[in-house]
Amino acid sequence: MLINIKGIEDDRFLRPLSLIANLFFEEADVILGVTDEAADAIIELTIKDSEGFSVKASLTSQEGTVLEAEAEKNVPEGLSEKEAFKLLKNVISRAYLTVLQDWTGMVQKWGILTGVRPTKLLHKMLREGMEQEAAHKELTQQYLLSDEKITLMQEIVNRQLAVLPDLYELEKEVSIYIGIPFCPTKCAYCTFPAYAINGRQGSVDSFLGGLHYEIRQIGDWLKKNGIKITTVYYGGGTPTSITAEEMDMLYEEVQSSFPDLLQIREITVEAGRPDTITPEKLAVLKKWNIDRISINPQSYIQETLKAIGRHHTVEETIEKFHLAREMGMNNINMDLIIGLPGEGTKEFAHTLAETEKLMPESLTVHTLSFKRASEMTKNKDKYKVADRGEIEDMMEMAEVWTKQHNYAPYYLYRQKNILGNLENVGYALPDQESLYNIIIMEEQQTIIGLGCGASSKFIDPDTGVITQFSNPKDPKSYNDSFAEYASKKLEILESLFNKSL
Repeated sequence: MLINIKGIEDDRFLRPLSLIANLFFEEADVILGVTDEAADAIIELTIKDSEGFSVKASLTSQEGTVLEAEAEKNVPEGLSEKEAFKLLKNVISRAYLTVLQDWTGMVQKWGILTGVRPTKLLHKMLREGMEQEAAHKELTQQYLLSDEKITLMQEIVNRQLAVLPDLYELEKEVSIYIGIPFCPTKCAYCTFPAYAINGRQGSVDSFLGGLHYEIRQIGDWLKKNGIKITTVYYGGGTPTSITAEEMDMLYEEVQSSFPDLLQIREITVEAGRPDTITPEKLAVLKKWNIDRISINPQSYIQETLKAIGRHHTVEETIEKFHLAREMGMNNINMDLIIGLPGEGTKEFAHTLAETEKLMPESLTVHTLSFKRASEMTKNKDKYKVADRGEIEDMMEMAEVWTKQHNYAPYYLYRQKNILGNLENVGYALPDQESLYNIIIMEEQQTIIGLGCGASSKFIDPDTGVITQFSNPKDPKSYNDSFAEYASKKLEILESLFNKSL
């Protein structure tokens, strides 16, 4: 699909307009101001700038269809160039989205929002003193969100503030992400830093040495500067891919290095692959008082698990869940994915029925995303997925099922190339929400990433400005440079926190 947009030549508009086009078409190519008769559609933007911005979008398709849409926005006095550009982008996006909706017949319930964290926008409005009704009106008029999505956002914001009443005051604490970049096998949809662990014991040993070093360095700095830790999250990869002995030594290092673990509100370990869970590893978790884990079925259809490269059985998922329960794990999350290859509403109904037999404390419902670097994206012809309508039906099934079983939504995020332009939603039973998931999605606090492929997100306690910093993704590069990267993180922490200590 080639869309030629005329009337603007500023390349800063190319990315946002391309992202919106990708909501409608699987492979959209957007060009600005180029004469090209081969374009599937030409959209002429007429922009007026007097007391405010007024944009008229006229679409002419190759078949001769002509459609028009308009949007406008008053412009307050005294705006900076950056602020004025942001307002103009909003007005252009609304007119552009509307004319594409009229042309395709597809309604985008998230309006012009293409970012990962829509709830962050509502938090910002309410935190700045906007009344709820006015905030909802703003989301409808200026972002074209549907009532359905606004209601979902408000429900999530309410739940987050009930669970974390001090969410907006956490900027002087930090959370810790510890990345273990190994899995039994790599799933077809995955783009996380994850390496098949078989035959890599040398890499694992070297990596763990670097990780222990980072933990000691960061822990020492936090202690010296009196910085509290709110949550700790072990992710990956699959953190339970390493041996029980390695897990034990890692948790001991954290215990001795980090300040006052008794004050940490939550510690989570992703045990997502059931084929990594053993009684010995669960005993280690229990020893260190870690009882929040994830055991992720993704699907209860064996053919699906085989197709996506998860080399465990449905029965193993169920067995390991019961084993975890018997060994004292009382806060278990499970992940499900809507739209996996070969699955439709019938298969998803079966997965929900199996989930009902287990009733984990929380459930994250993901919508499949074709991530650029994944095996699934590289071989799309091999992986046939449901159409947009059936994907929406499955999401509705999840919404109904969770409500019937007393789960409530408490966080959400969106991704590029997500099927049906939908979202990923975390649901939880009362008082079983993941604090880390809330913190990372709403970006109210610095998260320090330790380990291979771990990303840090440093948030200035005074200004809220975000600085991102990532460790190397492959074990060899990490092993060669972990000391350097730990030192750089300490420099950033000093620059952010020493002024407010």
